[in-house]
Amino acid sequence: MKGLIVLWTLVMLSLWPDTSIFAKVYLTRDEALSQAFPMADQVERKTLFLTEEEAERVEGLSRNRLDSRMFNYYVALSNNEVSGYAFLGSHIVRTKPVVYMIVINPDGSLRHVEILAFYEPEEYLPSGRWFNQFQGMVLDNRLMPKRGISTVSGATLSVNSITAEVRKILAIFKIKIQKGA
Repeated sequence: MKGLIVLWTLVMLSLWPDTSIFAKVYLTRDEALSQAFPMADQVERKTLFLTEEEAERVEGLSRNRLDSRMFNYYVALSNNEVSGYAFLGSHIVRTKPVVYMIVINPDGSLRHVEILAFYEPEEYLPSGRWFNQFQGMVLDNRLMPKRGISTVSGATLSVNSITAEVRKILAIFKIKIQKGA
């Protein structure tokens, strides 16, 4: 009887779908930065640390909780002028991570949002057209699903998660980088 249960368990495990088949890497960090800043003379990696007070302000502005108070970002320079900023991060959507890059213009508006890797089934990933709606947006009340950001049937958690990450990064940018500019 025990042998039958072990055999049945092995058969069932072999038939269980492997969720790693859903993993898709679209761009490496270097490829993404090259595409984001094709004319840059230099792209510098920087690290910022939020104080407890700054973290509370970011959470208030973004309406989302922070997982960390340390962030790495990239500054693109062209002719010794800042041409843009890129934040790379990851976040769990359902049970698997999404790796993203958020590119911000020097004025604080969004240049674009790019998915670098998505580990959920691809049908849960909104289309490129959906991502295009972020272009030019700033951190305000329109930058929310069902307001200025369209929802996507079948990808609700992805939409909410990605929009929340964009709001967090824009709040960090506003409080920590624009303040110091």
